[in-house]
Order: sequence, then structure tokens, then C-alpha cells
Amino acid sequence: MLGTMKIHAGLSIAGLAASLFAARGEAQTFADEVAFLQKHTPVVVLTDGQAMRVAICPDLQGRVMTSSARGEGGASYGWINRDVVASSTRDAHFNAYGGEDRFWLGPEGGQYALFFKPGDPFDLAHWYTPAAVDTEPYPVTARQPDRITFEKRMTLTNRAGTVFDLALRRVVRLVPRAQALKDLGMTGTEPVQAVAFESENRVTNAGTKPWTKEGGLVSVWILGMFKPSPQTTVVVPFEPGPEAARGAIVNAAYFGPVPPERLAVGDRAVFFSGDGRYRSKIGFSPARARPVLGSYDARDSVLTLVQFDRPAGARDYVNSMWEVQKEPFAGDVVNSYNDGPPAPGAKPLGPFYELETSSPAAALPAGGSLVHRHRTVHVVGNRMVLDAIARQVLGVGLDAITSALPAATAPN
Repeated sequence: MLGTMKIHAGLSIAGLAASLFAARGEAQTFADEVAFLQKHTPVVVLTDGQAMRVAICPDLQGRVMTSSARGEGGASYGWINRDVVASSTRDAHFNAYGGEDRFWLGPEGGQYALFFKPGDPFDLAHWYTPAAVDTEPYPVTARQPDRITFEKRMTLTNRAGTVFDLALRRVVRLVPRAQALKDLGMTGTEPVQAVAFESENRVTNAGTKPWTKEGGLVSVWILGMFKPSPQTTVVVPFEPGPEAARGAIVNAAYFGPVPPERLAVGDRAVFFSGDGRYRSKIGFSPARARPVLGSYDARDSVLTLVQFDRPAGARDYVNSMWEVQKEPFAGDVVNSYNDGPPAPGAKPLGPFYELETSSPAAALPAGGSLVHRHRTVHVVGNRMVLDAIARQVLGVGLDAITSALPAATAPN
């Protein structure tokens, strides 16, 4: 393996690359991040036997913590909160370990919320992440070099008092580079490097009663946390059409209005800042969402793409807005969150930015199941090829992405 090839005086290629990255003040290498994680929690590294690397932590809810398209010495793409991972204590509200693909369940807010107790106000002080998706380990039930399987039983109670007995089967697997490119609409032979992985998340009603709208429903919610930069722009393609027929293009009301320099609506896509400097969130309804979203980091020339299951005809998605809702099943399919201070002078959770997808609301009979797949692809290489991929997948080229927001062209 690359990380074991020696250069001189016992310094590996991975170690030399780490030193060079640190000297330039850039992101740490994959090998660096894995070495850190291994000091605090078990780590499983998936590999294709070539340059793809994906690090997963079973005790941190089976989440994908980070990945690399260029082996051990390549850049590490996932945001990792070293302070939280290394801490011997856990926060009662939420533990932002980081990670590129973590399993959560919605809804967050509303009368059927999983994150708020009955009668509590919808504010940060009363927001508590269920332990089953925040602090409990996920047992490994199968493992191969390119994939790992977890199974977890959990019981959750929503704000309305409905109890959900749930069985999760979560499989994280690598996707071969050529197949990932073909699934993006390319030939699979493009001269780029890539790392692609997906999580397949099956939830089963393990109780004796059906899950119905009357008591509230849950949904699979996958969130990826990535390293921000002043030149990172999130891109969300949307279905066009008049608002009278399809509703608003984007929901930007989660944490108050998003300033125009941080959110722009184009003809084919919405552009949102991923700089980690301003707490804000956007969402897209079933009438607007497409089965893909992404981001482009112009500083490091990394194109990140997310594909996910978008069942045809599905309209019921749980609503996670922090309020008592008129339409609790008119929620968003796609979300992006940009971290920042929750109040003037307060410390941010990260900083990081997120790309998120959700399954439809799980109206399941006893024993019934729902599956949600979420795939992440990082592509690096020739700018012309990255531009072609962005145009094919997101409907806009790199020049349009980098010029959409003033923040994306700001100096570091």
C-alpha cells in the first residue's frame, strides 16, 4: 500500500504528504485523519485495492467519516470534529462528530418531532438528538474489503407520544469508479480520479402496529458533513415550472432569511454558500427536488456529487421545520445546511456544510420496510472534464458555479 512505501529515515509517502499539506495550511490527508480516529474509536477502511479509501466508524453510528480519491496520502474530504471525537464526555443535545454520510431519522421539528419533547419550545436549548442516532454504536454483521453491514434495533418516541420500534440494516459500499461515472451520465473512461460510495439504509417496522399519519411518521435522513471554504458553492438543480403549479423553488426560512449574497436562484439550479461562516439552511419540496445535488470547491478543485433514491410519485415527506405545522407531511426531499455562529459571538458547531437527502415518510405496516440509498462521489482532475461532468449532472458549468455568489470568489 502507498502508506507503507518508505522514502528515507522511516518517513512514508503518506507522512511526507501530510507534512506538505500541513506546511501549506491545507486539509489533512486521509492517512492523518484515520490515524487520529484510531486513537479514539474503531475504524474500518474500505478500499478498491487502488486509490479509493473510505473510513467508517461503527461506534459512531456506522457513519462514513471521510474518504480519499488518491489513496492514503490524498486529501481527506469529510469534515471531522476532532474535539468532539476525542472528548471523554458527550453532549446531551448533539455530538457533531462529523462525517460524510450519517444516518438520522426525521422529522426534527413539528408536532411529530423526534428531537423535541411534548410542550417544549422549538429552540436550540430544547433540541435533543435521539441517542440511537447520536451516541449508540451500530453492531457490524458483515464485512468485505469494499463494504460493511450494520444492524441496529431502536425504539423512539415522537413529540405526539407515538412509539416506533425500528430495525435498521445499513450497508456502506464502494462504487467502482467507471460505474460511478457511468451512473452520472458519463462514459466511465474520463481522465479523472474519483472516490464513490453509497449507503443503503433499510428501516423496518419491528412493532406490532402499523405506522400511520395519525400518530406521525418517520423518514430516513442521510446527512453529509464536508469541509467548508470561502470558495465552496452548493448547487441544487430543480424542476422548473411556475410557482402556482409547483410551489416555491426553494425553502430558505429554516433559520431566517438567507442574505442574497449567500443564495442565488438561477434558471436551472440554486446556488448556496458552503463557507461555514453563516448559519443557514435551504430545502426543496417533492415538486422541485431532483435526484442529485452537489458542490464545487474552487479552492481545491473538488467536485462533489450526491445521488439518491427519489421514488416516482412520492409526495409525503416529513416536515422538519421548528414549529407546529399546518402540513406535517409537506416537508423537503433535499436540504443543504451551512454552519455558522447560532448567535452573535457564539461558537459554531463546526464549521462545516452539509448535503442532505430524505426518504418519503415511512407509512409501514408491521414488518414492512423502506429503503433509502444515498451515494457520494468526489471527482478531481482536469478542469475541462470536471466542467463537463458538472454540466451533465448539475446542468451548469464551473464558471457559472464560481460566479454565482460573491462569497465563492472571495479571497481565502
